[in-house]
Amino acid sequence: MRYFIEFAYNGKNYCGWQYQPHSPSVQETLNKALSTLLRAEINVLGAGRTDTGVHAKQMYAHFDFEDNFDTESITLKLNAFLPKDIVVYRFIPVANDAHARFDAESRTYEYHIHTYKDAFDNEGSWYNFRNLDVKSMNEATQILFEYTDFKCFSKTHTDVKTYICDIKEAYWVQNGNKLIFTISADRFLRNMVRAIVGTLVTIGLGKMTIDEFRTVIESRDRGNAGFSVPAHGLYLTKVIYPYL
Repeated sequence: MRYFIEFAYNGKNYCGWQYQPHSPSVQETLNKALSTLLRAEINVLGAGRTDTGVHAKQMYAHFDFEDNFDTESITLKLNAFLPKDIVVYRFIPVANDAHARFDAESRTYEYHIHTYKDAFDNEGSWYNFRNLDVKSMNEATQILFEYTDFKCFSKTHTDVKTYICDIKEAYWVQNGNKLIFTISADRFLRNMVRAIVGTLVTIGLGKMTIDEFRTVIESRDRGNAGFSVPAHGLYLTKVIYPYL
């Protein structure tokens, strides 16, 4: 039997989703908890990788288990067993060839910024006190739809076969002193969202023009793009599958 598991996590205390030999990861934490409860060696495979400190409001993973089990009961038990910064929403029996990573049609991320000093927002939002031209930042996001090669926003020396991504939506919303950037695509490169946000913030600060933004994308050179914003403001918020 193959199962999907839907869950969320606060990434503050983890080296990211993927297992690392000497640092705590979300994947390792779930593996240990599930293996203990199901009394079998469980290895979950996630819909994607999130970096150190990045959060997920919705994440999926799949694993195989030789038998049926009461999904509601295991959900309750697993949540009691897991640390408070990981929560499981449900288990979903799926076809044996269903794949959490390869079957995902799109993924959506949000980046959160607050423009005032706040004692409670700091762990889940980036504090940027400088004035930002949100209108120009939104104009620049429209240029992203004209391209599919985003090597300029990818972390260097990564083992990927292609830098092609199909961006489906990208926009900023401002609510008082809070800014949220939303972006959806079929796939993302490593560090891509944080690099896009940093470059758009550079435009918002008046340090890069929209025409220069276009030139950055066409250069395919990470050194020409803006800085990477801090990880703690980034959230994976939605993963879509054709059969869920």
